[in-house]
Amino acid sequence: MKEMSSQQPETTAITSGRDNSQSLAPPIWTSTTWQSSGLEESRQHALATHEIGNYARYSNPTVRAFERAIAELEGAQDALAFGSGMGAVTSVILALCSKGDHIVAQRQLYGGTVAFLNGPCARFGIDVTFVDGSKPGAFADAVIPGRTMLIIAESPSNPQMGLVDFEQLARIKGPYTLVDSTLATPLGQRPLDFGISLVMHSATKGIAGHNDAMLGVVAGDKDLIDSIWGYSVMHGATASPYDANNGLRGIRTLGVRLAQQCTSAQAIAETLSANNKISAVNYPGLTTHPQHSLARTQMRRSGSVLSFEIASGIEGAKSFLSKLSLIRPAVSLGGPETLACHPASSTHISVSAEDQTAAGITPGLIRLSVGLEDTRDLLADITSAL
Repeated sequence: MKEMSSQQPETTAITSGRDNSQSLAPPIWTSTTWQSSGLEESRQHALATHEIGNYARYSNPTVRAFERAIAELEGAQDALAFGSGMGAVTSVILALCSKGDHIVAQRQLYGGTVAFLNGPCARFGIDVTFVDGSKPGAFADAVIPGRTMLIIAESPSNPQMGLVDFEQLARIKGPYTLVDSTLATPLGQRPLDFGISLVMHSATKGIAGHNDAMLGVVAGDKDLIDSIWGYSVMHGATASPYDANNGLRGIRTLGVRLAQQCTSAQAIAETLSANNKISAVNYPGLTTHPQHSLARTQMRRSGSVLSFEIASGIEGAKSFLSKLSLIRPAVSLGGPETLACHPASSTHISVSAEDQTAAGITPGLIRLSVGLEDTRDLLADITSAL
């Protein structure tokens, strides 16, 4: 990593996670088990940590290549892949927290994460305090010394695009800090550079980038990743080698994809801001975003996702989605197709109405994941639908 210090991240996306073979495409290792030379080698493999050996639930060469690529992109010592983003976040929580422990989490989180914190965590006796992640000092004020094991943040947040100050978060002593950086990708920001303990992604989204891989990943110091690995082999949320291979393919094109998507997202956000049928636009690249200055200090790119409030509420949202012709109504993000969704009735439907309101998820809110279509065509479709 020191030898690559002057290399741009977009170049690292091309060079990362490769072995010493001459093949430019990574091999897909489909085997679930490996033969050993005998008892002693089998024993060594069984006692090894996060290494390829006896059984694919412990590690797989294709998955390991994907993990190494993510670690390089994030400037981390190591990374650990999972079968989904939820597999990543739940494994981290259950690896680090036990009955009687305490978690501080921001209200503005992905709906599945909120549901897990409110459901299984409560059932397992893990207490959770939710705070406004954009409010200075909110995380630190909620920490209970000796009990708080983990702080969970998401920046930019889904779907309100709020930001968390990484430097402030990293200064909190005691608990581990975890940042869900899915909406930014490793080319948009690197939370570990600010002193955050762990960064995670639903790599299904922008990292894999083609709507054909289900992946989660977490990166950080090797000792911490190894500890999480020790739980993950029991949890079993194992990444498929096929999906890991597609994740590696996505990493190779992440730089050019994100550049185009961010250019279009900026143009769309500016156009929507000038439309009188829109009451609010949430995008860190806008100078009107309340945390625009923070975005400029800790983000390389503003991201491919934005959200906006249709002034006429739920009826306006229904009408808008029904009149789109190029943009597709769908719930994922980060892929080549531009997707629009209504968070209150899709991604956050498992979140209570009260918690939706607290997180800024209103009946008229639309989330837009900007794809690779020509910017002019996207603007034409949005303008027509409005």
